[in-house]
Amino acid sequence: MTQDEMKKAAAEAALDYVESGMVVGIGTGSTANHFIDLLASVKHKIDGTVASSVASEERLKIHGIPVMDLNNSGQLSLYVDGADESDKHLNLIKGGGGALTREKIVAGASDKFICIADDTKLVDVLGAFPLPVEVIPMARGYITREIVKMGGQPKLREGFTTDNGNIILDVHGMEIMEPVKMEDNFNKLAGVVTVGIFARRPADVLILGATDGVKVIK
Repeated sequence: MTQDEMKKAAAEAALDYVESGMVVGIGTGSTANHFIDLLASVKHKIDGTVASSVASEERLKIHGIPVMDLNNSGQLSLYVDGADESDKHLNLIKGGGGALTREKIVAGASDKFICIADDTKLVDVLGAFPLPVEVIPMARGYITREIVKMGGQPKLREGFTTDNGNIILDVHGMEIMEPVKMEDNFNKLAGVVTVGIFARRPADVLILGATDGVKVIK
């Protein structure tokens, strides 16, 4: 099974959590795209979706799946998204696709967060994947200096602007032993919009596609 097939298998398993009448939050990235494509087959069951990025919204609309504004949808029953890394406690690193702020908002507004990935994303300690931090452009120099003090090596994601009009610093060289504490430390910095650590609101269920089938961690 290729890595892409493992992602698709995880996305397929997440369909079991979709119930009639739900408004489903949808993430961003290659694994979330598999879920969107599969969701098209049961779109008649759901009342609509809320997308975490312009790219996901466009893909949903191509399939004829209704997309709602989160301010009008109310609390969501379900959010389905991928991750760049997960530990066994379901703390995540997200934001490789650059949609971390909207992903964190939709995850926060959802009763259940299902994370779908291939099993290479499961790690003992978060941080091998560069940690994305969305930053207001004016704060770039200040935040860069603060991250260096925290022991990280921030690198500007060249030629990239988020859907919110901000920049992303990808932080290399951090071992994230205490994800909640690290998330809080970033949140205290003026000018940080969002850090890609999802520990205050981790996943509720992790579905991993593997060569020998699908594994579920709760």
